[in-house]
Amino acid sequence: MPSAHPLITEFQRAGQAQVFAFFDELAPDAQAHLLAEAAEIDLAEIDRLNRTLVAQSGAAAGVNLSGLVPAPYEPLVGGDAVAWERAKRAGEEALRAGRVAAFTVAGGQGTRLGYDGPKGTFPVTPVLGKTLFQVFAEKLLAAGRRYGRPLHWFIMTSHQNHAATEAFFAEHNFFGCDAARVHFFRQGRMPAVDFSGKILLESKGSIALSPDGHGGSLRALDRSGALELMKREGIDTLSYFQVDNPLVRAIDPSFIGWHLLRGSEMSSKMVPKAYAEEKLGHFCAQNGRLVVVEYSDLPMPMQRETDASGQLRYRAGSIALHLLDREFIRRMARSDGSAVALPFHRADKKIPAIDAAGQPVKPAQANGVKFELFVFDALPFAQNPLVIETLRAGDFSPVKNAEGLDSPQTCRDDQRRQFARWLKAHGAALVTDATGLPAINLEVAPSFGYDEDSFAESWARQTVQPALVDGLVLV
Repeated sequence: MPSAHPLITEFQRAGQAQVFAFFDELAPDAQAHLLAEAAEIDLAEIDRLNRTLVAQSGAAAGVNLSGLVPAPYEPLVGGDAVAWERAKRAGEEALRAGRVAAFTVAGGQGTRLGYDGPKGTFPVTPVLGKTLFQVFAEKLLAAGRRYGRPLHWFIMTSHQNHAATEAFFAEHNFFGCDAARVHFFRQGRMPAVDFSGKILLESKGSIALSPDGHGGSLRALDRSGALELMKREGIDTLSYFQVDNPLVRAIDPSFIGWHLLRGSEMSSKMVPKAYAEEKLGHFCAQNGRLVVVEYSDLPMPMQRETDASGQLRYRAGSIALHLLDREFIRRMARSDGSAVALPFHRADKKIPAIDAAGQPVKPAQANGVKFELFVFDALPFAQNPLVIETLRAGDFSPVKNAEGLDSPQTCRDDQRRQFARWLKAHGAALVTDATGLPAINLEVAPSFGYDEDSFAESWARQTVQPALVDGLVLV
């Protein structure tokens, strides 16, 4: 039996004594490490999840599709131009009042890109090779200057990349941002359990812990003190986006305005799915509530359904762009399993672990369960939730894979198409192919234009049109 310690006693009483089975074999620093990891675990929460998720049969429960219909959304293409302009003005007013902050979910590594480091440090722009973090920093700086109120920026890291991310920002002097307005905090972690609910050990001195999903960002905002900081600063609206999408309109006044004018606690952007099999979640309505159904959970015959106009019925695809009300985040950060708490999902996984004898196990099939939270699961609990349409070409081109779809190359090309559209809209004689890709390589710095409106303002100040040569950079 391991040495007496209050935390060890808690685990023993909870039926999880195996976590400390090898404690007395460990060196003092390894003991401290194991105790620190154990302190992250809410044993009451694990007990509840074991009863509600793990104690089911060997497979995770299916998704209830009863009463599911496509969700309504506010159309941009063919929508009410007057309403969109009204929303834009309301959003700009909120930005001038300092009511908005940015929030980047940046816990990932660049592993799938063949890159060793935090994904946010990956170079992504077509000419200068600016990193994802630099692109976002410059967009937020430019928006802050435009509206006369510097923006706070919250960045959620992971235990794996937190130190490297902080060091990267320090090395680059925060890309011109005020360091006091850039706030880093770690995503929470959850232990993996076996099919009997026992917490798994990765080694004798470490627990099999993994990030708690992008929905864990809401708990992390609360636990880190970010929500209290927002309250002190008069910030009530948070613009949520993921680190892998440099095309994003991180600060979109029209989106903000729709959100505020509708009195929404959580709003989301959608793009029409390009084809039925596209791997995007679906915005749906179910029993009067807005929900997102993952592409893997919606039967393919339903995904392929079309309406009278020939469009996909379930066409509203989720691209992980949200606006969240500060106090709504606080409510959803609860973890007591109540009816208004964000629900955990079960994922059966192959989890490297050690057995009762302390020997490593590399499973050939799923041997345990991981628990994850999804941020879009907050939508059914929000007052007046709203979905608006956005243009894929102006808001969504993620970097996920080393090659092919959603790769650095496709993302660079999409950035070039965006820059070319802006230039051609203002009379530049730029040659593009049928997809809008320009014949030259070019890049527009966010300081010159981070969206169509800011680009137009900078272009109007130009006294001489720049030469359209390969490698053009507008700054």
